Amino acid sequence: MTMKTLRVALLTSTLLAGAAQAADVTLTIESWRNDDLTIWQDKIIPAFEAANPGIKVVFAPSAPAEYNAVLNSKLDAGSAGDLITCRPFDASLELFTKGKLADLTDLPGMANFSSVAKSGWSTDDGKQTFCVPMASVIHGFIYNKDAFKALGIEVPTTEAEFFAALDKIKADGTYIPMAMGTNDQWEAATMGYNNIGPNYWKGEEGRLALIAGTQKLTDPQWVAPFAQLAKWKDYLGDGFEAQTYPDSQNLFTLGRAAIYPAGSWEISGFRTQAGFEMGAFPPPVAAAGDTCYISDHTDIGIGLNAASANAEAGKTFLNWVASPEFAKLYANALPGFFPLSNEPVALEDPLAQEFMSWRTKCQSSIRSTYQILSRGTPNLENETWNASAAVIKGTETPEAAAARLQEGLASWYEPQK
Repeated sequence: MTMKTLRVALLTSTLLAGAAQAADVTLTIESWRNDDLTIWQDKIIPAFEAANPGIKVVFAPSAPAEYNAVLNSKLDAGSAGDLITCRPFDASLELFTKGKLADLTDLPGMANFSSVAKSGWSTDDGKQTFCVPMASVIHGFIYNKDAFKALGIEVPTTEAEFFAALDKIKADGTYIPMAMGTNDQWEAATMGYNNIGPNYWKGEEGRLALIAGTQKLTDPQWVAPFAQLAKWKDYLGDGFEAQTYPDSQNLFTLGRAAIYPAGSWEISGFRTQAGFEMGAFPPPVAAAGDTCYISDHTDIGIGLNAASANAEAGKTFLNWVASPEFAKLYANALPGFFPLSNEPVALEDPLAQEFMSWRTKCQSSIRSTYQILSRGTPNLENETWNASAAVIKGTETPEAAAARLQEGLASWYEPQK
């Protein structure tokens, strides 16, 4: 081989290698879910790459508490990944309005989601969507099946049955009726007020009316959940005022409490810690035959960095995230985080399946304070934490708590003035 032929051969092989590398696009995902790293690496990414040769994916999470600040810095510096894991509502909406997230309204996969599913990642008027919904968390009550069996308690479906069950557990004395404390405040609102509340304000009907200003927090349907919370005090055990969120988790998983007001995210942790069989029931309705409503709260989505150099490959990935294949993979890898797509998904974990089955018989809504109503000061979400805890402790009446929240909201939110 002459030197000239060798040079041509080397040049040709270099060009061919360059072409092969050019065909491979690498997408980087920004996320706060660092606890999901192995699930993405071992299950989700291999499934996508097998179906999409030429596109590689790297999952590169940050610490949850630092995610917003780290992500904003990277976006401003132009060093952020192609795909951005989206928290619901205002944080992601702000990124979209600043031009940091691409408009995904016309992404074909978006047809797989309802307006409620997309609400966490849509503009206030619902006309533009900027993240593909990945999962929601559902609220209800997890219970100790052994305790219920020992005490002869049927799963309650109405409020009367719920309180009768609590009375029976309390009278027996073997178990604390319900594991929840008020020390950290947020549980009182999240697993209390916004858990049982949708049955009173009729889910989306009431939530949207509050945003529109046609209902007020002092209306009966918004005061009623506080009235129920005030009755919980007698069933939470001694010292509940100083009881932290981890304390409540431990009381339940150690078998010392019979019922746990819950978010479905507890399922995986409880599975590893509880030595008894668990069941779940949705928030009981006022009377048999009433329509039931559940808090099926949009929790996590994924969008496209508007500055990504790999936008087409990114959209290919996002359309896959919108598919039934992804929904099944994600929901079974993370029991308690439920698909938001319209396509039904069978879950392997029976407790997770029980939570998700409520969607077929109850109306889904999201937490009342999360969209639009916590943008001002005082912040309605944080104020609801405080009010819910105060009502349970008995330091504030349901009516006074509702009046305080309404006054705070009306002080800055024009439709409520």
